[in-house]
Amino acid sequence: MDGWERWGGWGCGGAGEHRAPEHQGVTGADVGRIARMRILVIGSGAREHALLYAFSKDPQVAAPVDGGPSPDLHVAPGNAGMSSLATLHSVKVDDPAACAALAKEIDPELVVIGPEVPLVAGVGDAIRAEGFPVFGPNKDAARIEGSKAFAKDVMAAAGVKTAHAEPIEPGASDADIEAAIDRFGPNWVVKDDGLAAGKGVVVTQDRAAAIAHAKDVLSGGNPVLLESFLDGPEVSLFCLVDGETVVPLQPAQDHKRVFDNDEGPNTGGMGAYAPLDWLPADGVQRIVDEVCVPVAKEMAARGCPFQGLLYAGLAWGSDGPSVIEFNCRFGDPETQAVLALLESPLAQVLHAAASGTLAEFPELEWRDGHALTVVLAAKDYPASPRTGDVIGGANPGREDEGVLHAGTALNEDGEIVSAGGRVLNVVGVGASLEEAREQAYATLKTLDLDGSHYRTDIALPAVEGRISIPG
Repeated sequence: MDGWERWGGWGCGGAGEHRAPEHQGVTGADVGRIARMRILVIGSGAREHALLYAFSKDPQVAAPVDGGPSPDLHVAPGNAGMSSLATLHSVKVDDPAACAALAKEIDPELVVIGPEVPLVAGVGDAIRAEGFPVFGPNKDAARIEGSKAFAKDVMAAAGVKTAHAEPIEPGASDADIEAAIDRFGPNWVVKDDGLAAGKGVVVTQDRAAAIAHAKDVLSGGNPVLLESFLDGPEVSLFCLVDGETVVPLQPAQDHKRVFDNDEGPNTGGMGAYAPLDWLPADGVQRIVDEVCVPVAKEMAARGCPFQGLLYAGLAWGSDGPSVIEFNCRFGDPETQAVLALLESPLAQVLHAAASGTLAEFPELEWRDGHALTVVLAAKDYPASPRTGDVIGGANPGREDEGVLHAGTALNEDGEIVSAGGRVLNVVGVGASLEEAREQAYATLKTLDLDGSHYRTDIALPAVEGRISIPG
């Protein structure tokens, strides 16, 4: 009998007690594991594709049947590349009532919410109210991403190092905006204090550009957050959180700028790699102890305990980690690299977090080596990406080769076409980071999308030893 078989059996599941016994959660020594899991994933990008692929490898999830998707995997709305893994459902992801109705129809053992928009909109709250375990914070806790000012307040109370910040509210005069800008610099960090999908931040040494971005954000009705500049390389650390229990995943690094050598505007992310060999040996533990645990405890003390994936975006400076920002969900594209290294069954560990038994779950297991993901973007991304182009080599079912769909759809002829700015991700895995790079870029050459572009230097600074921590 192997380790996973030992955890079979049924139990009762708190808010889900009214449901049929075969769909109830487990507690105590069962550490959240159940014998069979039906899962609903909400979202449509490469992050959700990576989640589905990881779920498909879980022994508690049924295998695909007759060449079709697994009967246990569902995604809403999904994209054209996910059809070999899951059943797709059309739904507005920011509509709590519609998402809750879909959950009642599917009757899953676990709901996983990928993007930040439905979390901030309260989709998790609506689905929990129907008795389903949800991996993802409630609306109140999702403010850690939805409001940067709220996040700053939490960090201040928790004693977490972060950049000095100052808000500018809509209605501020030009003189007030310029005066606030002049209290910062020579490196300006100007943020949209709301949801901007990772693209609402301008980091610049150009005072005029900083002022222009601030005015642009304010004109849209959102507050602006000015921050002092943090030096040192960036780190993304995902932590599974269940109240005050914090379990870190592998650290990763994102590449946000659209072009090689970190040139061009910020994007939703052009690639990422994991783990980080340049991070100090105690780096992950320091982030957990100095950042994630204090924040989790502070949010619990405020009556909005965090449950789900707490994503800490940090700069590692001369005195260790300082927080740039928090996200309340799996990051994209870091997730695609991190999950490629996870050997523990993802569905089971997320169910443990969702059902309040994360503290009893066995230590996570990781494969040796490195993983890397590269984003294939549409022509003219991020300014005005062209859509509707047929993609060669993007047929569903290439997950084992590392091909994940981000922004794709089917045209009237049933062909896979581009349907977003970030169109595909390619994941490479190798004993070394260099091997992972070689694998990913070799696979990229098998894909054909007119006018597309990608960065050729994902993880290259790390491979060449050009990442250093300020001394």
